[in-house]
Amino acid sequence: MLLLLAILLVFHGFIHLMGVAKAFGLVDLPELTQPITPAVGLLWLAAALLFFSTGTAIFVWPRLWWMLGAAGIVVSTAAIALAWSDARWGTIANLLIGIAVVGGFAWYGPRSLHAEYVDAVAAALADRREAAVVTAADVAHLPDLVRRYLTVTGAIGRPKVTNFRARMHGRIRGAVDEPWMTFSAEQHNFYERRQRLFYMTASRSGLPVQGLHRYADASASMRIRIAGLVPIMKLEGDEMTRTETVTLFNDMCLMAPETLIDPALEWSPIDASTVQATFTNAGHTIRAFLAFAEDGRLVNFWSDDRRRASADGSELLAARWSTPIAEYRSFEGRWLPATGTGRWSAPSTDFAYLEVVIDQVTTNVASVR
Repeated sequence: MLLLLAILLVFHGFIHLMGVAKAFGLVDLPELTQPITPAVGLLWLAAALLFFSTGTAIFVWPRLWWMLGAAGIVVSTAAIALAWSDARWGTIANLLIGIAVVGGFAWYGPRSLHAEYVDAVAAALADRREAAVVTAADVAHLPDLVRRYLTVTGAIGRPKVTNFRARMHGRIRGAVDEPWMTFSAEQHNFYERRQRLFYMTASRSGLPVQGLHRYADASASMRIRIAGLVPIMKLEGDEMTRTETVTLFNDMCLMAPETLIDPALEWSPIDASTVQATFTNAGHTIRAFLAFAEDGRLVNFWSDDRRRASADGSELLAARWSTPIAEYRSFEGRWLPATGTGRWSAPSTDFAYLEVVIDQVTTNVASVR
């Protein structure tokens, strides 16, 4: 869709160059019957350049491309009005671009979920500090299984994780009888002041979907909008915060194992391959279980303290949440989970709702991008 819009913008820009050619006598264009002065020709040139810039900015400046597009429409409309009999059909292209600009404003504008995500990440990064190295003494208190996992992932001898950025893609669904939606996502987690900011884009019935999970300042929320405009789900409150506390801990285990030395964690070995962890943050205490393979890799995580959203998004339902891991690969020299699933299990249902591929994990980042 974005590629088609970019093609339209570039094509529309080239059409405007006809007005420039007519104004300066560069090419004989008998189909343009009205005279165009050099001053108006510059107006046509400005519109062309704005449309070319917008077509490029869609891919390299996604947060603000719509502003260039809006400026291009204004300038183009003025030029068309001064050559109405020859150029009036250009208003159709301007109308189509205008619809896209409104969508871009809803998706990336100052009140969008994307803008909230970027601004929250930037604010959290402003408090960034240098990280000390994880030493053998730091992991000495951990159960053998967890200590071995940190060794396998390469955590020991590396800087402690104060934050990380992850990018991923996959597919997701709300219930076993619902169709899958493909998605892409980016998230930033912070551990000096524990925060989790997860931004997702997807497609539902051909319509773009935007979602933001935000865990910060002792509270959590989840909001989903169609086309950046229409809210279809909003969850918040104590139960949501408790739920996202589980997710925050799951991220620590999968993408930032260096953080498992956190004193907020209490560990209890269960058997030769399983440990129980109790994690407390912002007044919420959750319990989870970690299962390890013989080679030390974490292969599953489950908890009964994470709630599943109901079909209409009005409430959170009790269910067991698990994240079995399929594959590992290297990220910055750290051996971490790369593919896996998310599952809901309850007496009335048991299904995978999430299939995910981790594309990038970058630790201790200094900027939003």
